[in-house]
Amino acid sequence: MGYKVAVVGATGNVGREMLNILAERAFPADEVVALASRRSLGTEVSYGDKTLKTRDLATYDFSDTDIALMSAGGDVSKEWSPKIGAQGCVVIDNSSAWRYDADVPLIVPEVNADAVAGFSKKNIIANPNCSTAQLVVALKPLHDRFGIKRVVVATYQSVSGAGKEGLDELFAQTKAVYVNDTVEPKKFSKRIAFNVIPHIDVFMEDGYTKEEWKMVAETKKILDPKIKLTATCVRVPVFISHSEAVNIEFEKPVTADEAREILRSAPGCLVIDKREPGGYITPYEASGEDATYISRIREDITVENGLDMWVVSDNLRKGAALNAIQIAEVLINRKLLPAKKKAA
Repeated sequence: MGYKVAVVGATGNVGREMLNILAERAFPADEVVALASRRSLGTEVSYGDKTLKTRDLATYDFSDTDIALMSAGGDVSKEWSPKIGAQGCVVIDNSSAWRYDADVPLIVPEVNADAVAGFSKKNIIANPNCSTAQLVVALKPLHDRFGIKRVVVATYQSVSGAGKEGLDELFAQTKAVYVNDTVEPKKFSKRIAFNVIPHIDVFMEDGYTKEEWKMVAETKKILDPKIKLTATCVRVPVFISHSEAVNIEFEKPVTADEAREILRSAPGCLVIDKREPGGYITPYEASGEDATYISRIREDITVENGLDMWVVSDNLRKGAALNAIQIAEVLINRKLLPAKKKAA
């Protein structure tokens, strides 16, 4: 018997990607339902070779639904995830609403799949921030072998991380520059076309942004609370895929060759690292792909047991939709979620 899956926020960038990936991976679903707010009622979205019409989240009965893939923002998740979970439907939430709740597992399947077993406390599982997801996929195999003490990361995050408005703003501003028209920032604090903005999410009292704080808190929860991490998160004029320049200090000696070999055999990682022009991955090439790509692996000569690398991944896929569906697959493969009996 297959599963009944609801995609909440099905008309958004990540919701549409969830539907695409469910079809691509032949997820064992007997039925997939697209849900959205009342204002999007009846909007058509694609699921494989089918077209689904969105239904109203507010009036939907989750009692016969097995999995809700939630990508409708933190406020919606705070209100609806507990209600959905109480109806016996497991919520896999893409927002930040539940990531720091001690009773909600924060999961990247390649890193901490075993922690998923704790989902039954609230019937909610959290997806990490997009920039964190790709980072910990690359860090995990190295941490297991050499022990990570400290990480310094600078991110180069695409506008799709800010939703459809971010994509639209980059497109509109780029066009305006070419025709010598006025460039007006709306979604972002400053012009994004042909520019970079060292500011994602709100500023906190210590001068870090919330996006940077998320990377710290989530890496500790997913990987190891003893790891020290500092981040600078930057929005760049790229449509899809986040890139990260990562500096790592280890407890044990490490060489670039050892790291390269370990990462080549690690789940979710794909090493493209030739020391020649073009021998690395850029965000354009990672777009539409599932892997976390790792390039520019080299020893940091300024610190003992140090390593530098370049990490790139599609933020709509591994950073959001793909990771959520991989979590659902873990639940099923580990027989933690039997399909509900369907009415005859």
